[in-house]
Formats: sequence, structure tokens, C-alpha cells
Amino acid sequence: MEEKRQAYTVLYDGDCPICTRSVEELEKWDRDGVLEMVPIQDPEVPERFPGLSRRALEESIHLVGADGKVWTGAAAVEELMGILPRWRWLSWLFHLPLVRPLGTRVYRWVARNRHRLV
Repeated sequence: MEEKRQAYTVLYDGDCPICTRSVEELEKWDRDGVLEMVPIQDPEVPERFPGLSRRALEESIHLVGADGKVWTGAAAVEELMGILPRWRWLSWLFHLPLVRPLGTRVYRWVARNRHRLV
């Protein structure tokens, strides 16, 4: 029997307290059950996602659609906001000038410093 997969897979650093807390919140907000949360330390990740390098996975969150489309970092956060009903109303912010570049810079800074921020 084939295992049912969710519409999106969230790949995150399971060794990062900020990442794991964020995923716990995403699970609460995922009322429709469209997200599958997978830590990058899962031994099946390289086989399931051969196009994603370990280094890239360690640098930022990845969101993978059922069709194979991949969003990373701030773009993944933006996409998640559009997917989850609780945050959908805020996703329009990313269409304002400078919000995407600012969001990307903030995300990169947090991602680089995530192990020091806890």
C-alpha cells in the first residue's frame, strides 16, 4: 500500500530549537493537514529529495510542493503564509515594495545566527 503524502513537505533543521518551535506552531496552524514536517536529519531525506544538497538544507527551511516545486528561506515562509488559513490574510504584505528583500535579509540573518539566538 502506498503511503499518502501531504500537499507540501517542510524540511527543517531538527537540531535547531528555533526551527523545531516554528514547526510546532506550523503544525498547530495546519488545520487542513496539508503539511508534512520532516527534519533534515531524517535518513530518508536524501532519497526523497535528491535535488536538494545537504548544505542548502542546513542553510534554510525548504518547502516542497507535491509537484516538486521548491521554495527556500523567506520565500518558503511567504508561501506558508499563503497556505495556512490563519496567516493567509498577511501574505499580501509580500507584494508591497521592499518587503520581500527585507524579509529575505531578516530571514538570512536569523538563519545564520539561529544557534546563537536561543
